[in-house]
Amino acid sequence: MGTAMKNSHKRSKYMGAKINPKYFSASQVKFYLILLPLAVFMIIPVIYVINQAFKPLGELFAFPPTIFVKNPTVRNFKDLFELSGTTGIPMSRYVLNSALVTLITIVLNLFITILAAYVFSKKKFRAKKALFEINQLALMFVPTAVAVPRYLVIVKAGMIDTWWAHVLPLAAMPVGLFLVKQFTDQIPDALIEAAVMDGAKDLTIIRKVIVPLIRPALATSVVLTFQQVWGAVEASNNFITDDSMRTLAFYLSSLSTNNTVAAAGMQAAASVILFLPNLIIFIVMQSQVMNTMSHSGIK
Repeated sequence: MGTAMKNSHKRSKYMGAKINPKYFSASQVKFYLILLPLAVFMIIPVIYVINQAFKPLGELFAFPPTIFVKNPTVRNFKDLFELSGTTGIPMSRYVLNSALVTLITIVLNLFITILAAYVFSKKKFRAKKALFEINQLALMFVPTAVAVPRYLVIVKAGMIDTWWAHVLPLAAMPVGLFLVKQFTDQIPDALIEAAVMDGAKDLTIIRKVIVPLIRPALATSVVLTFQQVWGAVEASNNFITDDSMRTLAFYLSSLSTNNTVAAAGMQAAASVILFLPNLIIFIVMQSQVMNTMSHSGIK
């Protein structure tokens, strides 16, 4: 009896020391003492942004500023929607534009990323290394550095005031290709060779072998693409002159050009509207993102 209890105690201690234990153990307390303060520190900005949207003007300009709202109100959101109604274009139109542009860009980005990652990882051809190095080099350039060349390409291609002006500049993401390619490298060549022996073509191999095994990396690519496209204002600023084709991010960012004091509440509400979709999609795909990072060598 005593031996069984001793073994059970050892097993409990071992389970608590595992990377992903199923049960709580006293050995985990030291981790919580470190992680809980860090979690609180990291969540404070999120709580602050959300509370700002529900503060009346008096609390928005109070000094010292407070994290939590004392007299919550939805007036900021009402003012924001009422303002959009006076411009002749309802906010629902901007939301629809953003949703449409984001969806099309994500689908096109996934298509390009999957095909390119498969080719760079599993195919052999000349200049393969050089082409992938160009993709790595593209990681070094911020959007501002390529703004002028991008504008010239859009103008020469005749895409001014078209949906393609929103989509094409963001359709290829170098960091997404890098992550998916790193994940694809870990797929054994034997699986692909077996599929070839069964008569499978490249598209069939991608659909039935590659994609099911790289879903975590694809989920990460979706998160990164969504975050970049949802908040993008470059196309609406530089390539679009028709207000009915502009995005929600552009409309909400334009509020800062109005009276700073009067628009402070609407800006706070706009920040939450832009922030929450990013937070939700990351929470939904969090486990997939962490899995990708651990397998691609990025910490």
